[in-house]
Amino acid sequence: MSAYTVPIAERLQHVSEAVAASLDLWSISRPAKVTLINVSENATYLVEARDCRSIIRVHRPGYHSRKGIEQELAWSMALSRDAVLVTPAPIPGLDGDFVQTLDSSVLPERRYMVMFEFVNGRQPDEREDLTGPFERLGAIAARTHEHSQTWSAPAPLERLIWDDAAVFGRRATWGNWRDAPNVSREIRGTLEEAEKLVRARLNAFGKGRDRYGLIHADMRLANLLIDGERTYLIDFDDCGLGWFLYDFAAAISFMEDHPQVPALRDAWVKGYRTVRSLSEIEEGEMDTFVMLRRMALLAWIGSHIEAPEPQAMAPHFAAGTAELAKRYLDKF
Repeated sequence: MSAYTVPIAERLQHVSEAVAASLDLWSISRPAKVTLINVSENATYLVEARDCRSIIRVHRPGYHSRKGIEQELAWSMALSRDAVLVTPAPIPGLDGDFVQTLDSSVLPERRYMVMFEFVNGRQPDEREDLTGPFERLGAIAARTHEHSQTWSAPAPLERLIWDDAAVFGRRATWGNWRDAPNVSREIRGTLEEAEKLVRARLNAFGKGRDRYGLIHADMRLANLLIDGERTYLIDFDDCGLGWFLYDFAAAISFMEDHPQVPALRDAWVKGYRTVRSLSEIEEGEMDTFVMLRRMALLAWIGSHIEAPEPQAMAPHFAAGTAELAKRYLDKF
């Protein structure tokens, strides 16, 4: 039976049971409690043992290869090793490998798992003033971009590509945005105009080495942990090749129409320029990347509609995306 014919609640129960039964792959004291804390592309679990806490990420089947996951971990560890930023360290299994395999007779396919050190911190809340965190985030983004230009990435790089073909192409990573809920004929017409404009402007913008390379690709609030003056960047699962400015667009995911976004954009740019140059031309194109990311998220909602988060956003997300598209078309 395919995993996708099983209701998500039942499937997650199977995964949870398999994770609990797989703790012997690592050196973990017993007893240990396993709690599901997040479901998105992957399922994330908190492991509470007698003497420590850790995080296990169970990868969605078919999203990344084992080598691709190892490359993600290599970059995140290099960023910490080179003092670019602090990232939670992966914990090797008893066999010395960071990537472990989740095998279960109940699950229809094997899945990959990674255990990470637990780090203290809180996620920023969009209801608070985020200008300070976004200024720090801009600097973090710039440091990761500088590092990606000098780091000797493994070859061939088996990571995702976040360009216009990945969002709008026939084999789009998250599917066709037209298949998302509540995309009416009128909304579809508006978004098709926006897609044409985004693709044209990105083609003119180009993929020069100074603006395109290895990026985190998901620097949104859910992937930041703030502990005093220290900000941790977590979850490099979507890292891959893309435009550097895509990292700003990802930072405002699901809140693109929030009233404080203009201030957050200014704060991000200010922080970025403390580390790395950002031309006026690049700054002027940021709306294009916001539109690209927003339409990718619309497709993501459609292709992940069985999960709670997409279901909650589905009723109004298409209409909100069309409103953003109208403003984008009017501007350019």
